[in-house]
Amino acid sequence: MTEPDSTLRIRPATRALVISPRPAVLLVRFEFPAGSRWALPGGGLEPDEDHPTALRRELREEVGLHHAEIGPHIWTREHIFPFINGLWDGQREHIFAVPVADEFDPCPEMSWAELNAEYVFEVRWWSLDEIRRAEAITWSPSGLPDLLDAIVRTGFPGSPIDVAP
Repeated sequence: MTEPDSTLRIRPATRALVISPRPAVLLVRFEFPAGSRWALPGGGLEPDEDHPTALRRELREEVGLHHAEIGPHIWTREHIFPFINGLWDGQREHIFAVPVADEFDPCPEMSWAELNAEYVFEVRWWSLDEIRRAEAITWSPSGLPDLLDAIVRTGFPGSPIDVAP
């Protein structure tokens, strides 16, 4: 990864690979002016938060997962893009595995109006077969199907892998 421009405002963020034994993963659909993308749940850190604390908050707010057991930090992703609000130039994400025993019905703590204001419009479980067969879908991270295949084949990586963009 190249060194970022020191003038860029990079937001620290955290995301979760919420994965069930089936295996299936819980994803959120963002609707941006440039188009839709399915991504891992999570978001930016508040000033007083570390990554696990922020991730627990984000999982409660976005998908209704309470008492999440945060697993290993598996992926890191930095991407530069202009935030719609103009406050940030990009984001640096720490992505953690969050294995769950069962697929639960997502029930966000935030209202759908609040989620929509953050560009979130859908939350659902995806089987790995559905992800592999999906066409014309933008995933975030972009290599999500292959990254998931690797986890199914070999397990979580021993140290974080850079999965940008």
